[in-house]
Amino acid sequence: MTEMHSGLLTIIATPIGNLEDLSPRAGQAIAGASLILVEDRRHAQRLFQHLGVQPKTMALHEHNERALAPQIAQRIAAGEQIALLSDAGMPLISDPGFPLLALLREQQLPVTIIPGPNAAVAALSLSGLPSDRFSFEGFLPAKAGARRARLAVLQSESRTMIFYEAPHRIVATITDMAELWGRNRPAALCRELTKIYEECIRDSLGGLLEQLSQHPDKVRGEMTLILGGAPEQDPGEQEADRWLAPLLEELPLTQAVRIAEAQSGMAHRLLYRRALALTSGREPA
Repeated sequence: MTEMHSGLLTIIATPIGNLEDLSPRAGQAIAGASLILVEDRRHAQRLFQHLGVQPKTMALHEHNERALAPQIAQRIAAGEQIALLSDAGMPLISDPGFPLLALLREQQLPVTIIPGPNAAVAALSLSGLPSDRFSFEGFLPAKAGARRARLAVLQSESRTMIFYEAPHRIVATITDMAELWGRNRPAALCRELTKIYEECIRDSLGGLLEQLSQHPDKVRGEMTLILGGAPEQDPGEQEADRWLAPLLEELPLTQAVRIAEAQSGMAHRLLYRRALALTSGREPA
């Protein structure tokens, strides 16, 4: 661990629901920092009140982080102890902070971390799905067309996948997944983790849709969606998908197959079969 004796940025994980999950070391670092970088000052106040501290804060979010990064780096270079928090969980994981970290890396300024709660890893552990290999996909695009295009690219992903999603889009997202990947794909929907109404629904994509339809009260709270991976493909299918996926985002199936065949030299029959699978969510017989 890097000692906090000179200019330093400390990345601090914060609770994803239950404030008692904050580590003692995280609390000490927050109390000792000269400046706390937060996503939302109002949201951070609840944590500060829990700790009994009122530190100096600066809002750092997606709309200002690139502009503020040089100023923050300069303050660290001058010897300030600065801490980076997100609203919940581990900073930088689908949260602000990357432009600042990239700049500190470029300038070789010191950074340390106090690890802790993370919704993605917590949900994966709860899901009952394979956890030896997984892919964190974060938030899918909000618009339906872009979301479906991204899901088509992930059609043949064999690792367990982790997604974050907003309550008002969760049904549309699961519907798209079921249409593209099949209703039988194993899944788990984890919501309100570490809170009073924590729940992890373990089912297929089709089963999740039925449960959410029957119990609309479940469509609320912070949501993490875990999806089982696709069956392992042979190398030829993987290569075909690599050529086809970006083409199918923009072109009709037959045109995408024709271009992929011309550019890759792969067999038309294989490319056409994989294109059908990528666009229909069904493995052709």
